[in-house]
Amino acid sequence: MNTYTDRPWLALYPAGSPTDITPEFDTALAMFEASRDEAPEDPLIQYFDATLTLRDVDNAATALAATLVNGGFTPGDRLALFTQNNPAYVIGMIAAWKAGGAAVAVNPMNRARELTYLLADSGAAAMVVLDDLYEDVAREVIATVPTDIRTVITTSAQDWQTRNDPRLFSGTRRPHPDGTLDLREIIADNTGRTLPSPGLSAADPAVLIYTSGTTGKPKGAVNSHRNLVFNAQVYRDWIGLTRDDTILGIAPLFHVTGLVGHLALSVLLGAPLVLAHRFQPGVMLDAIREQRPTFTIGAITAFSALAAAPGASRDDFRSLRAVYSGGAAVPPTVAEAIERQFGCYVHNAYGLTESTSITHLVPPGARAPVDASSGALSIGVPVFSTVVRVIDDDGAAVPVGEVGELAVAGPQLGPGYWNKPEETAEALVDGELRTGDVGFMDADGWFYLVDRKKDMISASGYKVWPREVEDVLYGHPAVREVAVVGVADPYRGETVKAFVSLKPDAAVTGDELIEFARSQMAAYKYPRLVEFVDEIPKNVAGKILRRELRGRSNC
Repeated sequence: MNTYTDRPWLALYPAGSPTDITPEFDTALAMFEASRDEAPEDPLIQYFDATLTLRDVDNAATALAATLVNGGFTPGDRLALFTQNNPAYVIGMIAAWKAGGAAVAVNPMNRARELTYLLADSGAAAMVVLDDLYEDVAREVIATVPTDIRTVITTSAQDWQTRNDPRLFSGTRRPHPDGTLDLREIIADNTGRTLPSPGLSAADPAVLIYTSGTTGKPKGAVNSHRNLVFNAQVYRDWIGLTRDDTILGIAPLFHVTGLVGHLALSVLLGAPLVLAHRFQPGVMLDAIREQRPTFTIGAITAFSALAAAPGASRDDFRSLRAVYSGGAAVPPTVAEAIERQFGCYVHNAYGLTESTSITHLVPPGARAPVDASSGALSIGVPVFSTVVRVIDDDGAAVPVGEVGELAVAGPQLGPGYWNKPEETAEALVDGELRTGDVGFMDADGWFYLVDRKKDMISASGYKVWPREVEDVLYGHPAVREVAVVGVADPYRGETVKAFVSLKPDAAVTGDELIEFARSQMAAYKYPRLVEFVDEIPKNVAGKILRRELRGRSNC
């Protein structure tokens, strides 16, 4: 019996759930417009003391889209979103679709080197950017590096709200920089504008999200409108969410978890999404107390931080009826500790950027089993319309219980990487996504992760490619050789460690190297640990033996 084709996990599906689902809308824009038409005055975004209704967001997105089109934005163009969890992100995403284009999700922790690459690779024609990120990062890139950016729209963390919480914000709202347009002014000056239908199709790109690749250069994973609609429906139908629910935006919207499990889901339901600029435990706890959300999904480190926040109590989390965690492995002991504090069980989730978020979920009401031999907590079972095989290096399915690479097939799989056909062909084989993650399926259909096939590091749910860190450290004049690995960390899941050998007579401290990397990289990427060695271990061909270094780190 081919147990993968027979799908033994179907018995674990939520009661009454269908085996398969099909997208209800051709595009994510149509999904938004259906919710808007059903209840235009219902709230869609709650941002501190500001409430934006579906009509508010629609009007703002139309105004922004009209401005983009006037500036030369054409169907198929890309709009870079370089901001935090603010209303501007949601408005910018929908505006990109209204203008017939796609969004490019940019991590707000990126520095100039990283932003330069993303803008060049995506060919973004316009950008929505936080005023402080523009001053600190984007201004210099746009002024000094050739890009396709024609229009820059700045926004402020303090737009749409009046609290100016000192835990997140400093000072007052800045005037918009010279040479840029101001988002609030655009909305005020373009109220009532209309646009023709953009003519989007289900297969068109909705968003590009950059993920590291085997060469160390980020790749723009393309998520189509069909992908986005499908997985928003998976969240809704699997968990049983409705318009009456409230979604807590704990995950960053530039990450695929936040994009689908927060933004797209909120748009599909027409349910309010609670945003708080960026994750700060005390601020997020206040948002929970005020808005009483019912659903959220985020990294386990975020839940641990919330549970440990000063003054947090079980009553604070009583409104949450469904909590899911994805992006990093969840140790069973951590899950148990959070349940004791929250009073609710944290369900596991698994997915990738290339699969537009989830491929596996733990069914509501069920508890993920723990594998007796490895101690791993199950990542769940495949979601609707999704088949997952465990395969060997030749692509053949291995027997139940044996370890191999997870290969996923389903409507959530994106079409590949932006302008990278070779990398796309390597990742997508015969309609399956080769995930690069190693695990197994038990006889009941539960899936488990046990290791990574590649050397990717997952720190607090963010993926870090060692070579990128190494390339930065090689730029320090004292460094002769360097190798970077991920090591276990009780808070981040994994953290980045650099093994460094120095040039003769060179001197530098570990703290100095950490600061050197920190100044050039996003916060989740730079090494937290540095160990000096005389020689980096290599095989006879000169290839660095990272496995040996990882073993040394765990001693």
